Amino acid sequence: MKKYIFSLFMALISFAGQAQAQVEMADQFRADGKIYVVIAIVAIILTGIFIYLFRLDRKITDLEKRIK
Repeated sequence: MKKYIFSLFMALISFAGQAQAQVEMADQFRADGKIYVVIAIVAIILTGIFIYLFRLDRKITDLEKRIK
């Protein structure tokens, strides 16, 4: 579990470093109010990926226990 938290933390740091540049498309999304839709979709996709990986890890751990 510590590996997952560390990986998430490192990913957030790398995203924060990239977020410093001004992007015209992002400014337009903010002006139109569509940035919240984009953030919601990205959050849903990332949540789905993390849930999938968590369940996959549990299944693999269960299979490893059965083998031993």
